[in-house]
Amino acid sequence: MTEGMGLRERKKIETRRRLLAAATRLFSERGFDQVSVAEIADAADVSKMTVFNYFDSKEDLVFAPLEEHVGDAAQVVRDREPGESAVAALRRQFIEAVERHDPSVGMDDSPVVLGIVRLILETPALLTRAHAFFVRTQEQLTEALIEEGEEPALARIVASQMLGTRNALLTENRRRLLAGEPAAAVAADAVVLAHRGFDLLEKGIGDYATRP
Repeated sequence: MTEGMGLRERKKIETRRRLLAAATRLFSERGFDQVSVAEIADAADVSKMTVFNYFDSKEDLVFAPLEEHVGDAAQVVRDREPGESAVAALRRQFIEAVERHDPSVGMDDSPVVLGIVRLILETPALLTRAHAFFVRTQEQLTEALIEEGEEPALARIVASQMLGTRNALLTENRRRLLAGEPAAAVAADAVVLAHRGFDLLEKGIGDYATRP
């Protein structure tokens, strides 16, 4: 991933990784509220100011990886092929992500990722931030549908149904991984369940927003 980058860019990426790793380890060991930014800086061997050069807040050290995916659903809808409905596009993207064990669909069983998931579930402030992340995702998907000429109220309803299905599937994937099942053993079931879930969604809203 860092091939072709200059030394400065590689150092920035390495510092960011080191900060995320240190924060995740400390949060997992002691809890989110019990760890200070200064302690994270010490663990990563950087200054406190350096932490804030990379992350605006302590919460961002948890949510930075998730923020990369906030616009995924909207982008999938915008980029879908002619003749493909919005639901079909989201189904395709979700299943492809399951098959490659992507953390964005709850299919990464690495200790670091599972540690972050547990931390969010156990920390009220982080759960609030997670909800805000979901709201932003839905707003962006709604906007993508409106851009295609859909009625705003109807676009919001459809976006809510689409993401509700996606998040229910993601939650089930995470539940099984948190219970100790390996991703390799869960993936096949997750694909089957995803098809069933999106089948139900399509029965409800049909071929809504099919691209001509």
